[in-house]
Amino acid sequence: MKNNYTSLISALIFVGLVFLTFYLEMPQDSKVNGNLKYGFSIEKSIEKVKQISALPHYVSSENHQKVGDYLIAELKKLGLTPEVQEGFTLTEWGNFSKSRNIIAKIKGTNANGKAVMLLSHYDSAPHSASYGAADDASGIATILEGIRAFKNSKKSHQNDIIILFSDGEELGLNGAALFVTQHPWAKDVGVVLNFEARGTSGPSYMLMETNEGNAEMVKNFAASGLDFPVSNSLMYSIYKLLPNDTDLTVFRQQGQIQGFNFAFIDNHFNYHTKQDNFEHLSQETLAHQANYLMPLLHYFSNYDLSQLNSKEDFVYVNTPFGFIHYPFSWNFILAGIAGILLFFFVFLGIGKRILSTREILRGFTPFFVVITVSGAAAFLGWKILNVAYPQYSEILQGFTYNGHDYIGFFIFITLAICFAFYKNFYSVTQTFDFAIAPLLIWFIINILIAIFLPGAGFFILPVFAGIIMLAVFVLTQKSFWLLNLILSIPAIVIFVPFVVAFPIGLGLKMLFGSAILTALVFALLIPVFGFYPKKKNWSLVMLILAIGFLAKAHFNSNYEEGQAKQNSLVYFKDVDTGKAFWLTYDENLDEWTNSYLGKNPQSAKIVEAYNLFSKYNTKFTFSKPTETKNFPEPSIQFIRDEIIGDQRYIKIIIKPNRKVNRYDIFANTNVTFHNLRVNGVLHVNQKKSAYKRNGRKLLSYYVTNNEALEMSFSIKKGIEPDLELIEASFDLLENPEFSIKKRENWMMPKPFVLTDAIVLKQKIKANFNQEIIPQQLTDSIENPSENIIPDAQN
Repeated sequence: MKNNYTSLISALIFVGLVFLTFYLEMPQDSKVNGNLKYGFSIEKSIEKVKQISALPHYVSSENHQKVGDYLIAELKKLGLTPEVQEGFTLTEWGNFSKSRNIIAKIKGTNANGKAVMLLSHYDSAPHSASYGAADDASGIATILEGIRAFKNSKKSHQNDIIILFSDGEELGLNGAALFVTQHPWAKDVGVVLNFEARGTSGPSYMLMETNEGNAEMVKNFAASGLDFPVSNSLMYSIYKLLPNDTDLTVFRQQGQIQGFNFAFIDNHFNYHTKQDNFEHLSQETLAHQANYLMPLLHYFSNYDLSQLNSKEDFVYVNTPFGFIHYPFSWNFILAGIAGILLFFFVFLGIGKRILSTREILRGFTPFFVVITVSGAAAFLGWKILNVAYPQYSEILQGFTYNGHDYIGFFIFITLAICFAFYKNFYSVTQTFDFAIAPLLIWFIINILIAIFLPGAGFFILPVFAGIIMLAVFVLTQKSFWLLNLILSIPAIVIFVPFVVAFPIGLGLKMLFGSAILTALVFALLIPVFGFYPKKKNWSLVMLILAIGFLAKAHFNSNYEEGQAKQNSLVYFKDVDTGKAFWLTYDENLDEWTNSYLGKNPQSAKIVEAYNLFSKYNTKFTFSKPTETKNFPEPSIQFIRDEIIGDQRYIKIIIKPNRKVNRYDIFANTNVTFHNLRVNGVLHVNQKKSAYKRNGRKLLSYYVTNNEALEMSFSIKKGIEPDLELIEASFDLLENPEFSIKKRENWMMPKPFVLTDAIVLKQKIKANFNQEIIPQQLTDSIENPSENIIPDAQN
């Protein structure tokens, strides 16, 4: 009876701890209390989000210019003197565009100090009709309202404050690259606070980017008086492995300037879609961004920013009870101490015949079984669910609208498996015998972490709690359920957020990782769960809860308004052959795409060579021949095509003859391009004459105001570059040449890919009139054999 009573209490306490862990991550009363600390008004920031995200405002759109003008007016209202920086940049992934940065400065009292930069981008994602409410009107609004509140405080500050509303972030971080490489204020920046988003709700995570060590950055972040810091050093280790850069990455790489990213990722399915609108943006999340900005702005505006550099790295992790941080160098020390204590108390327990070697060895069987079965169940289960619900493959973000239900399903399935395989032991001694296997494995995991992933060094803290449980039992030969419950808190507050965050941030394909972590935590807490009587019944309860989540996921598996299906349609014309096709990126066609591609579309292999770059490497799936329409083709002019020595020098101008939004240039993969300049600009990362690229794509140009594209380069003579041009306009649905029916309200354009576009593909043909320049004239022409090319600013 007592065990029944204590097990129920402990289960309820665990539920409460999990709830508090998530509840205390961010402010929860923003809808009631509109004013936060430091005089920040949620209502005012919300109004700014509404204004900025009223319509899609991607680069080259009419609304993009309007949003820029609105931001200039808002900065002037704050008593500032904004300026506009405009220019071309060629950045990562070969993306080229003209950016229009909006910049302002608030002078500090120390004319010689470094400046605090407040950074956010104001362009929305192209192609997908995204309103950009979260990404990144939320960041812009936070900064605007934060500056108003800061100026109203009338507190003096030593450091200048630079505000940068960057442009072209969605294209290739172009605006940030323009500022860092060409603006004179860039050299004055000491730290950057960058506000971003990859979803529309949830806590905002701090991701630090540093030049070398992070120790001083971590210590000052902790000292700034933040109420809701949500971050850990493992996050950035994972972040660096993903194809997700921000404007701050450019500052770190190009300008050796470090700083903090603040980004929220929940409801990831809205990211870069039409559903990134004001209605889907969480006010609590907006308040969380403000809770970072205001303390850090007040703190760093009076801090000596030259002191932020460090050679040392820190482990750090937030908990509901405080922000824990300590040096990387402690990882091996803590792991070593844990190992010594673990083996000491195991041998002491065996020597005192409190622990049994035979039972300890037996304990490895259920431990490895639950890890293997749980991981396999989640891995295979998600594969089966994707077969049963093929519509999930259309959500490129990898997180479905019912994704939270699936997280719940697999967590409770894992708990059911754990209780089932640990059901056959009850005695105190056997419970602690079986606790040794998970402690030993967790010790080994932390040794590997210290070697290969030091940012996860805080994983050792719950292991120490588990060793203390063992030590108390060995020393007293008693188990104290309340003490063990208290010692379980580190495992809950540190590991449970990862169980949820992994599939949200990395996609539901990571559900197997959440399941394995859940099983590892369960096994670590065997001194608590091991005393639960009738574990078979607990397993049944977990299974019932899992089925409940699965049923809920099923009933939420269909598309509807606000949870729309992503689909895509492209009109593709090969100018050289005169053939035209309907194309799509969709795996599962619906009635809208079927009306153009038919019930039995062909594969898209015919255009395989022209799959355009996308974040998730998405390719055309189906095609169907269609009527050829006549659109004005671009004017292509070779204004230079000549051979000097062993090099062929080419200069081409491409001028659009219709309203276009994007050019993509492809070339022979066997050709090396030297000294490639686009509208006079070199790639920001180019150090030598050879231009580095991946695959056939040479560059993508996001066109503004129908400005021409000018390319100059040299290649080895005798080799044809086989240049091809894809010209795209984003007006398929509005173009009078077509009668494209409107999407149903449960559909929306697919993000991350070129869709709703009219595409013309043609070869860029040479003039074949090369003139061989006499050797004595070559001295006046740039030499492609030089190892070092001129600076991009010259």
